Amino acid sequence: MAVDYTVIVLYLAGMLAMGWWGMRRAKSKSEFLVAGRRLGPWMYSGTMAAIVLGGASTIGGVGLGYKYGLSGAWMVVTIGLGLLALSVFFSARIARLKVYTVSEMLDLRYGGRAGMISGVVMWAYTLMLAVTSTIAYATIFDVLFDLPRTVAIVLGGTIVVAYSTLGGMWSITITDMVQFVVKTIGVLLLLLPIAVVKAGGFAEMKAALPTSYFEPLGIGGETIFTYVLIYTFGMLIGQDIWQRVFTARTDKVAKWGGTVAGTYCLVYAIAGAVIGTAAKVMYPNLPSADAAFATIVKDELPMGVRGLVLAAALAAVMSTSSGALIACATVANNDIWSRLRGLTHAKEPGDDHDEVKGNRVFILVMGVGVILIAIALNDVVQALTVAYNLLVGGLLVPILGGLLWKRGTVQGALAAIAAGGLTVVGLMAAYGILANQPIYFGLLASLAAYVIVSLATRPTDEAVLAQWRARLAGHESAEAPEPATAGAVA
Repeated sequence: MAVDYTVIVLYLAGMLAMGWWGMRRAKSKSEFLVAGRRLGPWMYSGTMAAIVLGGASTIGGVGLGYKYGLSGAWMVVTIGLGLLALSVFFSARIARLKVYTVSEMLDLRYGGRAGMISGVVMWAYTLMLAVTSTIAYATIFDVLFDLPRTVAIVLGGTIVVAYSTLGGMWSITITDMVQFVVKTIGVLLLLLPIAVVKAGGFAEMKAALPTSYFEPLGIGGETIFTYVLIYTFGMLIGQDIWQRVFTARTDKVAKWGGTVAGTYCLVYAIAGAVIGTAAKVMYPNLPSADAAFATIVKDELPMGVRGLVLAAALAAVMSTSSGALIACATVANNDIWSRLRGLTHAKEPGDDHDEVKGNRVFILVMGVGVILIAIALNDVVQALTVAYNLLVGGLLVPILGGLLWKRGTVQGALAAIAAGGLTVVGLMAAYGILANQPIYFGLLASLAAYVIVSLATRPTDEAVLAQWRARLAGHESAEAPEPATAGAVA
Protein backbone atom coordinates (compact mmCIF):
# COMPACT_ATOMS: atom_id res chain seq x y z
CA MET A 1 0.00 0.00 0.00
CA ALA A 2 2.99 2.30 -0.43
CA VAL A 3 1.25 4.29 -3.17
CA ASP A 4 -1.91 4.61 -1.05
CA TYR A 5 0.15 5.79 1.93
CA THR A 6 1.88 8.39 -0.25
CA VAL A 7 -1.47 9.76 -1.45
CA ILE A 8 -2.76 10.07 2.12
CA VAL A 9 0.43 11.64 3.52
CA LEU A 10 0.54 14.21 0.71
CA TYR A 11 -3.12 15.01 1.32
CA LEU A 12 -2.58 15.55 5.07
CA ALA A 13 0.51 17.68 4.43
CA GLY A 14 -1.52 19.77 2.02
CA MET A 15 -4.15 20.40 4.72
CA LEU A 16 -1.47 21.77 7.06
CA ALA A 17 -0.05 23.96 4.27
CA MET A 18 -3.52 25.43 3.73
CA GLY A 19 -3.64 26.25 7.43
CA TRP A 20 -0.38 28.19 7.15
CA TRP A 21 -1.69 30.06 4.10
CA GLY A 22 -4.93 30.93 5.94
CA MET A 23 -2.99 32.31 8.91
CA ARG A 24 -1.38 34.94 6.68
CA ARG A 25 -4.77 36.01 5.33
CA ALA A 26 -6.91 36.08 8.49
CA LYS A 27 -5.99 39.47 9.96
CA SER A 28 -9.38 40.53 11.37
CA LYS A 29 -12.31 38.99 13.22
CA SER A 30 -14.39 38.94 10.04
CA GLU A 31 -11.60 37.29 8.02
CA PHE A 32 -10.94 34.72 10.76
CA LEU A 33 -14.54 33.73 11.57
CA VAL A 34 -16.42 34.21 8.27
CA ALA A 35 -13.69 34.52 5.59
CA GLY A 36 -14.32 38.24 5.25
CA ARG A 37 -17.88 37.57 3.99
CA ARG A 38 -16.54 37.45 0.44
CA LEU A 39 -16.94 33.93 -0.96
CA GLY A 40 -18.25 33.71 -4.50
CA PRO A 41 -20.71 31.10 -5.82
CA TRP A 42 -18.29 28.30 -6.70
CA MET A 43 -16.26 28.47 -3.52
CA TYR A 44 -19.41 28.87 -1.41
CA SER A 45 -21.18 25.88 -3.02
CA GLY A 46 -18.19 23.57 -2.64
CA THR A 47 -17.48 24.44 0.98
CA MET A 48 -21.15 24.26 1.99
CA ALA A 49 -21.48 20.80 0.44
CA ALA A 50 -18.26 19.73 2.15
CA ILE A 51 -19.38 20.65 5.65
CA VAL A 52 -22.82 19.02 5.52
CA LEU A 53 -21.53 15.79 3.95
CA GLY A 54 -19.31 14.38 6.68
CA GLY A 55 -18.35 10.96 7.93
CA ALA A 56 -21.96 10.13 8.84
CA SER A 57 -23.09 10.94 5.31
CA THR A 58 -20.24 8.98 3.69
CA ILE A 59 -19.48 5.98 5.91
CA GLY A 60 -22.92 6.02 7.55
CA GLY A 61 -24.74 6.58 4.26
CA VAL A 62 -23.03 3.55 2.69
CA GLY A 63 -23.85 1.59 5.85
CA LEU A 64 -27.55 2.43 5.57
CA GLY A 65 -27.45 1.35 1.93
CA TYR A 66 -25.90 -1.95 3.04
CA LYS A 67 -28.65 -2.46 5.61
CA TYR A 68 -31.75 -1.13 3.80
CA GLY A 69 -30.83 -0.76 0.14
CA LEU A 70 -31.69 2.30 -1.92
CA SER A 71 -33.98 3.68 0.81
CA GLY A 72 -30.87 4.04 2.95
CA ALA A 73 -30.34 7.28 1.03
CA TRP A 74 -33.05 9.00 3.07
CA MET A 75 -30.80 10.23 5.87
CA VAL A 76 -28.55 12.17 3.50
CA VAL A 77 -31.55 13.16 1.35
CA THR A 78 -33.13 14.89 4.35
CA ILE A 79 -29.84 16.74 4.94
CA GLY A 80 -29.94 17.93 1.33
CA LEU A 81 -33.60 18.95 1.63
CA GLY A 82 -32.77 20.95 4.77
CA LEU A 83 -29.96 22.75 2.98
CA LEU A 84 -32.25 23.48 0.01
CA ALA A 85 -34.94 24.87 2.33
CA LEU A 86 -32.42 27.02 4.18
CA SER A 87 -30.94 28.34 0.93
CA VAL A 88 -34.19 29.09 -0.87
CA PHE A 89 -36.26 30.52 1.99
CA PHE A 90 -33.90 31.90 4.64
CA SER A 91 -30.25 32.23 3.62
CA ALA A 92 -30.55 35.60 1.87
CA ARG A 93 -32.07 37.19 4.97
CA ILE A 94 -29.55 35.47 7.26
CA ALA A 95 -26.61 36.70 5.15
CA ARG A 96 -27.88 40.29 5.24
CA LEU A 97 -27.91 40.31 9.07
CA LYS A 98 -24.08 40.50 9.14
CA VAL A 99 -23.80 38.67 12.49
CA TYR A 100 -21.45 35.88 13.58
CA THR A 101 -23.70 33.49 15.54
CA VAL A 102 -27.29 32.27 15.76
CA SER A 103 -27.52 33.71 19.28
CA GLU A 104 -26.62 37.18 17.98
CA MET A 105 -29.54 36.86 15.57
CA LEU A 106 -31.88 35.99 18.45
CA ASP A 107 -30.68 38.98 20.48
CA LEU A 108 -31.13 41.26 17.49
CA ARG A 109 -34.65 39.98 16.79
CA TYR A 110 -35.95 39.89 20.37
CA GLY A 111 -34.02 42.79 21.87
CA GLY A 112 -31.44 40.86 23.89
CA ARG A 113 -31.61 38.36 26.75
CA ALA A 114 -32.12 35.26 24.59
CA GLY A 115 -28.50 34.85 23.52
CA MET A 116 -26.87 33.24 26.57
CA ILE A 117 -29.21 30.28 27.01
CA SER A 118 -29.40 29.65 23.25
CA GLY A 119 -25.61 29.89 23.12
CA VAL A 120 -25.23 27.13 25.70
CA VAL A 121 -27.56 24.82 23.75
CA MET A 122 -25.78 25.60 20.47
CA TRP A 123 -22.38 25.09 22.08
CA ALA A 124 -23.40 21.61 23.31
CA TYR A 125 -24.61 20.70 19.82
CA THR A 126 -21.49 21.89 17.99
CA LEU A 127 -19.23 20.25 20.60
CA MET A 128 -20.88 16.85 20.16
CA LEU A 129 -20.84 17.25 16.38
CA ALA A 130 -17.09 17.91 16.50
CA VAL A 131 -16.55 14.96 18.87
CA THR A 132 -18.44 12.45 16.74
CA SER A 133 -16.62 13.60 13.60
CA THR A 134 -13.28 13.25 15.38
CA ILE A 135 -14.08 9.70 16.48
CA ALA A 136 -14.58 8.76 12.83
CA TYR A 137 -10.83 9.19 12.25
CA ALA A 138 -10.32 5.95 14.17
CA THR A 139 -12.22 3.97 11.53
CA ILE A 140 -10.30 5.45 8.59
CA PHE A 141 -6.80 5.35 10.08
CA ASP A 142 -7.42 1.79 11.26
CA VAL A 143 -7.93 0.79 7.61
CA LEU A 144 -4.99 2.88 6.44
CA PHE A 145 -2.29 2.25 8.99
CA ASP A 146 -3.73 -0.27 11.47
CA LEU A 147 -3.36 2.32 14.23
CA PRO A 148 -4.84 2.00 17.73
CA ARG A 149 -8.06 3.97 18.23
CA THR A 150 -6.54 6.61 20.52
CA VAL A 151 -3.56 7.26 18.25
CA ALA A 152 -5.85 7.58 15.23
CA ILE A 153 -8.09 10.12 16.99
CA VAL A 154 -5.10 12.16 18.17
CA LEU A 155 -3.49 12.12 14.70
CA GLY A 156 -6.59 13.16 12.78
CA GLY A 157 -7.77 15.59 15.44
CA THR A 158 -4.39 17.29 15.73
CA ILE A 159 -4.24 18.01 11.98
CA VAL A 160 -7.75 19.54 11.98
CA VAL A 161 -7.09 21.58 15.14
CA ALA A 162 -3.79 22.81 13.68
CA TYR A 163 -5.09 24.18 10.38
CA SER A 164 -8.30 25.50 11.98
CA THR A 165 -6.38 27.33 14.72
CA LEU A 166 -3.85 28.81 12.31
CA GLY A 167 -6.13 30.30 9.68
CA GLY A 168 -9.69 30.09 10.98
CA MET A 169 -12.41 30.14 8.35
CA TRP A 170 -9.99 30.96 5.51
CA SER A 171 -8.01 27.77 6.17
CA ILE A 172 -11.19 25.77 6.61
CA THR A 173 -12.69 27.20 3.42
CA ILE A 174 -9.69 26.35 1.25
CA THR A 175 -9.28 22.88 2.77
CA ASP A 176 -13.01 22.25 2.39
CA MET A 177 -12.84 23.15 -1.28
CA VAL A 178 -9.99 20.67 -1.77
CA GLN A 179 -11.96 18.12 0.24
CA PHE A 180 -15.03 18.69 -1.93
CA VAL A 181 -13.03 17.95 -5.08
CA VAL A 182 -11.38 14.87 -3.55
CA LYS A 183 -14.75 13.62 -2.29
CA THR A 184 -16.42 14.10 -5.67
CA ILE A 185 -13.67 12.23 -7.52
CA GLY A 186 -13.21 9.53 -4.90
CA VAL A 187 -16.82 8.66 -4.11
CA LEU A 188 -18.92 9.71 -7.13
CA LEU A 189 -16.51 9.19 -10.02
CA LEU A 190 -14.47 6.21 -8.79
CA LEU A 191 -16.06 4.21 -5.96
CA LEU A 192 -19.65 4.34 -7.27
CA PRO A 193 -19.06 2.87 -10.77
CA ILE A 194 -16.43 0.42 -9.55
CA ALA A 195 -18.76 -0.91 -6.82
CA VAL A 196 -21.64 -1.39 -9.25
CA VAL A 197 -19.42 -3.20 -11.79
CA LYS A 198 -17.86 -5.43 -9.10
CA ALA A 199 -21.36 -6.38 -7.89
CA GLY A 200 -22.30 -7.50 -11.41
CA GLY A 201 -24.39 -4.50 -12.43
CA PHE A 202 -27.89 -3.48 -11.37
CA ALA A 203 -29.51 -6.59 -12.85
CA GLU A 204 -27.34 -8.89 -10.73
CA MET A 205 -27.91 -6.72 -7.66
CA LYS A 206 -31.70 -6.98 -8.09
CA ALA A 207 -31.47 -10.74 -8.56
CA ALA A 208 -29.29 -11.24 -5.47
CA LEU A 209 -31.18 -9.08 -2.97
CA PRO A 210 -34.75 -8.95 -1.61
CA THR A 211 -37.16 -6.59 -3.36
CA SER A 212 -37.29 -4.42 -0.21
CA TYR A 213 -33.76 -3.25 -1.07
CA PHE A 214 -35.15 -1.42 -4.10
CA GLU A 215 -38.30 0.08 -2.56
CA PRO A 216 -38.14 3.86 -2.03
CA LEU A 217 -39.73 3.65 1.44
CA GLY A 218 -38.13 0.40 2.54
CA ILE A 219 -36.43 2.01 5.52
CA GLY A 220 -39.85 2.87 7.02
CA GLY A 221 -42.07 5.94 7.00
CA GLU A 222 -41.54 6.72 10.70
CA THR A 223 -37.77 6.62 10.27
CA ILE A 224 -37.97 9.01 7.31
CA PHE A 225 -40.21 11.37 9.30
CA THR A 226 -37.75 11.36 12.19
CA TYR A 227 -34.88 12.09 9.80
CA VAL A 228 -36.83 15.10 8.51
CA LEU A 229 -37.41 16.43 12.02
CA ILE A 230 -33.80 15.97 13.11
CA TYR A 231 -31.69 16.56 10.02
CA THR A 232 -33.84 18.76 7.75
CA PHE A 233 -34.79 21.08 10.59
CA GLY A 234 -31.28 20.80 12.06
CA MET A 235 -29.86 22.18 8.81
CA LEU A 236 -32.08 25.24 9.21
CA ILE A 237 -30.67 26.35 12.56
CA GLY A 238 -27.20 24.87 13.21
CA GLN A 239 -24.38 27.32 13.95
CA ASP A 240 -21.99 25.30 11.77
CA ILE A 241 -24.29 25.83 8.78
CA TRP A 242 -25.17 29.46 9.50
CA GLN A 243 -21.50 30.34 9.88
CA ARG A 244 -21.00 29.21 6.28
CA VAL A 245 -23.97 31.31 5.16
CA PHE A 246 -22.23 34.30 6.75
CA THR A 247 -19.23 33.77 4.43
CA ALA A 248 -21.25 34.51 1.26
CA ARG A 249 -20.25 37.62 -0.69
CA THR A 250 -23.92 38.55 -1.31
CA ASP A 251 -27.35 37.27 -0.39
CA LYS A 252 -27.72 35.93 -3.94
CA VAL A 253 -24.57 33.85 -3.53
CA ALA A 254 -26.01 32.42 -0.30
CA LYS A 255 -29.29 31.55 -1.99
CA TRP A 256 -28.13 30.08 -5.28
CA GLY A 257 -24.82 28.66 -4.09
CA GLY A 258 -26.62 26.85 -1.29
CA THR A 259 -29.20 25.52 -3.73
CA VAL A 260 -26.43 23.98 -5.83
CA ALA A 261 -24.88 22.44 -2.70
CA GLY A 262 -28.24 21.02 -1.60
CA THR A 263 -28.78 19.43 -5.02
CA TYR A 264 -25.29 17.92 -4.82
CA CYS A 265 -26.27 16.38 -1.46
CA LEU A 266 -29.20 14.57 -3.09
CA VAL A 267 -26.86 13.05 -5.71
CA TYR A 268 -24.37 12.07 -2.98
CA ALA A 269 -27.18 10.43 -1.00
CA ILE A 270 -28.19 8.16 -3.86
CA ALA A 271 -24.55 7.30 -4.62
CA GLY A 272 -23.92 6.22 -1.01
CA ALA A 273 -27.01 4.02 -0.96
CA VAL A 274 -26.07 2.37 -4.27
CA ILE A 275 -22.52 1.69 -3.04
CA GLY A 276 -23.91 0.13 0.14
CA THR A 277 -26.34 -2.02 -1.84
CA ALA A 278 -23.49 -3.24 -4.05
CA ALA A 279 -21.45 -4.05 -0.93
CA LYS A 280 -24.36 -6.18 0.36
CA VAL A 281 -24.15 -8.29 -2.80
CA MET A 282 -20.38 -8.77 -2.47
CA TYR A 283 -20.21 -9.13 1.33
CA PRO A 284 -23.59 -10.35 2.59
CA ASN A 285 -22.40 -11.22 6.12
CA LEU A 286 -20.37 -8.28 7.40
CA PRO A 287 -20.43 -7.97 11.22
CA SER A 288 -21.44 -4.30 10.99
CA ALA A 289 -23.16 -2.26 8.29
CA ASP A 290 -20.78 0.62 8.98
CA ALA A 291 -17.90 -1.64 7.95
CA ALA A 292 -19.23 -1.80 4.37
CA PHE A 293 -17.40 1.33 3.16
CA ALA A 294 -13.99 0.33 4.51
CA THR A 295 -14.37 -3.27 3.33
CA ILE A 296 -15.27 -2.47 -0.26
CA VAL A 297 -12.49 0.13 -0.47
CA LYS A 298 -9.87 -2.19 1.01
CA ASP A 299 -10.74 -5.30 -0.98
CA GLU A 300 -12.06 -4.10 -4.33
CA LEU A 301 -10.19 -0.98 -5.38
CA PRO A 302 -6.84 -0.95 -7.19
CA MET A 303 -3.69 0.53 -5.71
CA GLY A 304 -3.63 4.32 -5.78
CA VAL A 305 -7.38 4.55 -6.33
CA ARG A 306 -7.81 3.00 -2.90
CA GLY A 307 -5.69 5.74 -1.37
CA LEU A 308 -7.68 8.45 -3.15
CA VAL A 309 -11.04 7.05 -1.99
CA LEU A 310 -9.79 6.73 1.58
CA ALA A 311 -8.58 10.32 1.28
CA ALA A 312 -12.14 11.16 0.19
CA ALA A 313 -13.52 9.56 3.35
CA LEU A 314 -10.93 11.43 5.38
CA ALA A 315 -11.94 14.64 3.57
CA ALA A 316 -15.59 14.07 4.47
CA VAL A 317 -14.76 13.66 8.15
CA MET A 318 -12.30 16.56 8.26
CA SER A 319 -14.67 19.05 6.63
CA THR A 320 -17.44 18.38 9.15
CA SER A 321 -15.00 18.24 12.06
CA SER A 322 -13.32 21.56 11.24
CA GLY A 323 -16.63 23.29 10.57
CA ALA A 324 -18.08 22.07 13.86
CA LEU A 325 -14.89 23.04 15.71
CA ILE A 326 -14.84 26.67 14.55
CA ALA A 327 -18.59 26.92 15.21
CA CYS A 328 -18.11 25.53 18.73
CA ALA A 329 -15.25 27.94 19.46
CA THR A 330 -17.15 30.92 18.00
CA VAL A 331 -20.19 30.24 20.19
CA ALA A 332 -18.05 29.59 23.28
CA ASN A 333 -16.12 32.84 22.85
CA ASN A 334 -18.73 35.24 21.45
CA ASP A 335 -21.96 33.98 23.04
CA ILE A 336 -20.83 32.57 26.39
CA TRP A 337 -17.40 33.77 27.52
CA SER A 338 -17.80 37.38 26.33
CA ARG A 339 -21.19 37.63 28.03
CA LEU A 340 -19.90 36.14 31.26
CA ARG A 341 -17.06 38.65 31.29
CA GLY A 342 -19.52 41.44 30.59
CA LEU A 343 -17.55 42.86 27.70
CA THR A 344 -19.21 46.19 27.07
CA HIS A 345 -16.19 48.35 26.29
CA ALA A 346 -16.13 50.31 23.05
CA LYS A 347 -14.08 48.94 20.19
CA GLU A 348 -10.55 50.30 20.30
CA PRO A 349 -7.83 50.36 17.62
CA GLY A 350 -6.13 46.98 17.53
CA ASP A 351 -9.18 45.10 18.85
CA ASP A 352 -9.46 43.14 15.60
CA HIS A 353 -6.04 41.65 16.23
CA ASP A 354 -6.93 40.85 19.83
CA GLU A 355 -10.20 39.23 18.74
CA VAL A 356 -8.36 37.06 16.23
CA LYS A 357 -5.98 35.96 18.97
CA GLY A 358 -8.88 35.27 21.33
CA ASN A 359 -10.81 33.21 18.78
CA ARG A 360 -7.63 31.35 17.86
CA VAL A 361 -7.10 30.43 21.52
CA PHE A 362 -10.69 29.23 21.81
CA ILE A 363 -10.34 26.99 18.75
CA LEU A 364 -7.19 25.48 20.24
CA VAL A 365 -8.79 24.92 23.67
CA MET A 366 -12.03 23.53 22.21
CA GLY A 367 -10.01 21.33 19.85
CA VAL A 368 -8.00 19.79 22.67
CA GLY A 369 -11.24 19.23 24.58
CA VAL A 370 -12.87 17.59 21.57
CA ILE A 371 -9.94 15.18 21.16
CA LEU A 372 -10.02 14.22 24.86
CA ILE A 373 -13.80 13.66 24.85
CA ALA A 374 -13.53 11.64 21.63
CA ILE A 375 -10.96 9.35 23.25
CA ALA A 376 -13.16 8.84 26.33
CA LEU A 377 -16.52 8.48 24.57
CA ASN A 378 -17.80 5.21 23.14
CA ASP A 379 -21.44 5.63 22.11
CA VAL A 380 -21.24 8.39 19.53
CA VAL A 381 -24.72 7.77 18.13
CA GLN A 382 -26.33 8.51 21.48
CA ALA A 383 -24.17 11.62 21.99
CA LEU A 384 -25.09 13.02 18.57
CA THR A 385 -28.78 12.18 19.09
CA VAL A 386 -28.81 14.10 22.37
CA ALA A 387 -27.19 17.09 20.67
CA TYR A 388 -29.63 17.14 17.73
CA ASN A 389 -32.66 16.61 19.97
CA LEU A 390 -31.68 19.56 22.16
CA LEU A 391 -30.87 21.72 19.14
CA VAL A 392 -34.10 21.08 17.25
CA GLY A 393 -36.36 20.69 20.29
CA GLY A 394 -35.07 23.83 22.00
CA LEU A 395 -34.05 26.27 19.25
CA LEU A 396 -36.02 25.53 16.07
CA VAL A 397 -39.23 27.30 17.14
CA PRO A 398 -37.73 30.55 18.51
CA ILE A 399 -35.37 30.88 15.53
CA LEU A 400 -37.94 30.24 12.79
CA GLY A 401 -40.56 32.07 14.82
CA GLY A 402 -38.32 35.11 14.96
CA LEU A 403 -37.85 35.01 11.19
CA LEU A 404 -41.51 34.41 10.34
CA TRP A 405 -43.76 35.79 13.12
CA LYS A 406 -43.71 39.45 14.14
CA ARG A 407 -45.68 38.82 17.36
CA GLY A 408 -43.04 36.53 18.90
CA THR A 409 -41.45 37.98 22.05
CA VAL A 410 -38.27 37.37 24.02
CA GLN A 411 -40.34 35.83 26.84
CA GLY A 412 -41.91 33.47 24.31
CA ALA A 413 -38.48 32.58 22.92
CA LEU A 414 -37.06 31.79 26.37
CA ALA A 415 -40.16 29.77 27.27
CA ALA A 416 -39.85 27.80 24.01
CA ILE A 417 -36.19 26.99 24.66
CA ALA A 418 -36.92 25.89 28.24
CA ALA A 419 -40.09 23.90 27.44
CA GLY A 420 -38.59 22.18 24.40
CA GLY A 421 -35.27 21.42 26.09
CA LEU A 422 -36.79 20.08 29.32
CA THR A 423 -39.34 17.97 27.44
CA VAL A 424 -36.62 16.45 25.28
CA VAL A 425 -34.42 15.64 28.29
CA GLY A 426 -37.31 14.21 30.30
CA LEU A 427 -38.58 11.98 27.51
CA MET A 428 -35.08 10.77 26.63
CA ALA A 429 -34.77 9.67 30.26
CA ALA A 430 -38.18 7.96 30.11
CA TYR A 431 -38.16 6.38 26.64
CA GLY A 432 -34.45 6.11 25.88
CA ILE A 433 -32.06 8.40 24.04
CA LEU A 434 -32.72 6.88 20.63
CA ALA A 435 -36.54 6.98 20.92
CA ASN A 436 -38.61 9.16 18.58
CA GLN A 437 -40.95 10.58 21.25
CA PRO A 438 -38.50 13.16 22.68
CA ILE A 439 -38.17 15.10 19.45
CA TYR A 440 -41.89 14.82 18.59
CA PHE A 441 -43.19 16.11 21.92
CA GLY A 442 -40.24 18.45 22.47
CA LEU A 443 -41.14 20.37 19.32
CA LEU A 444 -44.84 20.47 20.27
CA ALA A 445 -44.04 21.76 23.77
CA SER A 446 -41.68 24.39 22.38
CA LEU A 447 -44.24 25.60 19.83
CA ALA A 448 -47.05 25.75 22.40
CA ALA A 449 -44.89 27.67 24.89
CA TYR A 450 -43.71 30.12 22.24
CA VAL A 451 -47.18 30.98 20.98
CA ILE A 452 -48.92 31.12 24.37
CA VAL A 453 -46.25 33.14 26.18
CA SER A 454 -45.71 35.49 23.23
CA LEU A 455 -49.43 36.28 23.06
CA ALA A 456 -49.59 36.71 26.85
CA THR A 457 -46.72 39.21 27.00
CA ARG A 458 -46.17 42.68 25.59
CA PRO A 459 -45.18 42.78 21.92
CA THR A 460 -41.52 43.37 21.09
CA ASP A 461 -40.62 47.05 21.18
CA GLU A 462 -41.21 48.68 17.81
CA ALA A 463 -37.73 50.21 17.82
CA VAL A 464 -36.22 46.72 18.12
CA LEU A 465 -38.38 45.45 15.25
CA ALA A 466 -37.47 48.47 13.13
CA GLN A 467 -33.77 47.75 13.64
CA TRP A 468 -34.44 44.07 12.85
CA ARG A 469 -36.27 44.90 9.62
CA ALA A 470 -33.50 47.27 8.56
CA ARG A 471 -30.87 44.60 9.06
CA LEU A 472 -32.95 41.98 7.24
CA ALA A 473 -33.23 44.34 4.30
CA GLY A 474 -29.48 44.92 4.34
CA HIS A 475 -29.84 48.63 5.03
CA GLU A 476 -27.55 48.72 8.02
CA SER A 477 -24.21 46.96 8.42
CA ALA A 478 -23.39 45.13 11.64
CA GLU A 479 -19.75 46.06 11.44
CA ALA A 480 -17.36 48.50 9.82
CA PRO A 481 -16.52 47.53 6.24
CA GLU A 482 -13.44 45.36 6.00
CA PRO A 483 -10.54 46.55 3.86
CA ALA A 484 -10.97 45.09 0.39
CA THR A 485 -7.42 43.84 0.15
CA ALA A 486 -8.19 40.19 -0.32
CA GLY A 487 -10.69 40.68 -3.09
CA ALA A 488 -13.61 38.45 -3.90
CA VAL A 489 -13.28 34.71 -4.10
CA ALA A 490 -15.00 33.03 -7.01
